[in-house]
Amino acid sequence: MARYTGPKSKIARKFGEPIFGPDKAQARRNYPPGQHGNTRKRKTSEYGVQLKEKQKAKYTYGVLEKQFRNLFEKAQAHSGITGEILLKLLECRLDNVVYRLGIAKTRSAARQLVSHKHITVDGEVVNIPSYSVKQGQVIAVREKDKSMVVIVDALNGFNHSKYPWLEWDNTAMAGKFLHTPERADIPENIKEQLIVELYSK
Repeated sequence: MARYTGPKSKIARKFGEPIFGPDKAQARRNYPPGQHGNTRKRKTSEYGVQLKEKQKAKYTYGVLEKQFRNLFEKAQAHSGITGEILLKLLECRLDNVVYRLGIAKTRSAARQLVSHKHITVDGEVVNIPSYSVKQGQVIAVREKDKSMVVIVDALNGFNHSKYPWLEWDNTAMAGKFLHTPERADIPENIKEQLIVELYSK
């Protein structure tokens, strides 16, 4: 499975946000990486700003270029605001839903749980991180994996009420995807209109 495996703190510093999760290095040096990262730089062009926003969205959700482009084209085919639909499609990815449910502390950890067959959808094991979760489907930890330390640790103290489109059953260690989230409910700091403008060039 193709995925980004490069230096995460460096990327987080580039965007000035902990896009891969809590990052001590990024928090300590919250300026761009490189020899001149902490000095004033030239003004970024309009294209540069748009490209940076697309890259931030890709890294945030752990999607590679081809996958991201395919999702954008799928969003374009829907009626509505393309940028918002794009983010909604990203939110419906199984690895992202596992992350939102608190089963994993980061999206990359959620992706690994899915790939290693620790997650079920409606009772069936699904090992495709990009699987699109549908309204009403139940995402759960596979029965024999419920005692895994990494999962128990992630769920410990997690606030399941912060995402209104998800419902969590702690006893069953399962969550229900109630509906596709509205843009206002998605907490990611992404200016999706800039991405639309970039692909429209």
